[in-house]
Amino acid sequence: MPIPFPNVTRREALKRTFFFSAALALGSKRSIVRAQDVAATNRHFLMLGDWGAGSQSQAQLAVAAGMKGYAGKLGITPEGIFSVGDNFYGLLAGGVQSPRWKTDFEDVYPASVFPGPFWTTLGNHDYRSEPVGKFQAQLDYTAARPGTRWTMPAKWYRVDWPATNPLLTCLVVDTNIKKDAFFAECLSDAERVQQLTWLKAELAKPRVAPWLVCMGHHPLYSNGRHGDSRALIADFGPLFQKHGVDFYFCGHDHDLQHLEFAKLRTSFVLSGGGGARLYDMKPSERGPYSEAVYGFTHLEVSPERFIVRHLDPNQKQVHAFSKTRDGKIEVAA
Repeated sequence: MPIPFPNVTRREALKRTFFFSAALALGSKRSIVRAQDVAATNRHFLMLGDWGAGSQSQAQLAVAAGMKGYAGKLGITPEGIFSVGDNFYGLLAGGVQSPRWKTDFEDVYPASVFPGPFWTTLGNHDYRSEPVGKFQAQLDYTAARPGTRWTMPAKWYRVDWPATNPLLTCLVVDTNIKKDAFFAECLSDAERVQQLTWLKAELAKPRVAPWLVCMGHHPLYSNGRHGDSRALIADFGPLFQKHGVDFYFCGHDHDLQHLEFAKLRTSFVLSGGGGARLYDMKPSERGPYSEAVYGFTHLEVSPERFIVRHLDPNQKQVHAFSKTRDGKIEVAA
C-alpha cells in the first residue's frame, strides 16, 4: 500500500472526506458539542499528552484546572483518562519512590475528580535514563502502589472498556522506535517486531466493541514541529486501514490537531497541549484542525457515535467533531 501524503487544499479535503449535515452546511448555530448536549448516559473520557512538565509548570496546572472545572461544569465523572506520553520531563530521581508521583501526578489530577484508570503510554522523554530508567519506574509503579489509578501493565497492552459489554477497545502501543527516537533508549529491534506481531494478532481478533482505537505517543501524521513519521506509517498505516481502526490518538507535538485523509478510515487526533512548551505549527493545508494551543480532549462515546472535543485551559472549545460507525464525520459549526 503506498504511503499517503495527501497534497490537497483544506477545502478540497473537506469536500472529499467529510460528511456535513444540512444544518451545519447552512451555518446553523446548532452545535453537536454544546455543554447542554452532552449526554450523561454516554461514556466520557478525557485525554491529554506531553503534560509532565512538573508541578511548578503553570501551563500544566492551568490545563489540569481546566479539566477539573470542565468535568464539574458538565456534571460528569470521566470513566478514565488517556495519557499519550511524555509523562515526566527531566529527572525522576528515586524511580517509583520519587516525590514527583505525588506532586506531578496524584495531586495535579486528583482521584476525587478523576477516579478512573489513567491509561498511559511511554513518550520519548519517558525513556531518558538519568539517573535511573524512567520507563521502568513507570512500568513498575502500579505494583509498587496498589490502588493507584496509574495503568501501564506493559510497553504495549490492550484495554476493553467497560470489561463487560465493552464500548471501545484501545490498543496501546510504544512508538519509540530507533528511526524516530529522540534519545538513545527506545524499543529494541526485537521488541519492535514483538509489538508488531502482537498488534497484528490483536487486530485480527473478532471485534468485541463498536469502537476500535489505537494510542501511542508519536503521530503518524502531524502538522506540527515533528511532522509525519514514515516509519510509523509503514508499520501501522496498512494495519489500521485493513482492520478499520476508527481513531489513532497521540501527542509528541505540543499542540492540538485533528487530521483526516481521503480513503483512510482512521481519524488522527493529537492531544499534546498538556503543559510542555508549545511548538509552532508548520504551514499546511491539511486539516480540518491544527493549532499550537494548550489544552486537553474530551471523548464522548455511545454505540452509534463518537464525539471528540478539544478544549483550552479556560474550557473553551477550540475544535470538535463527531464520527458515526459508518465513518461519516461531522465537524462542529
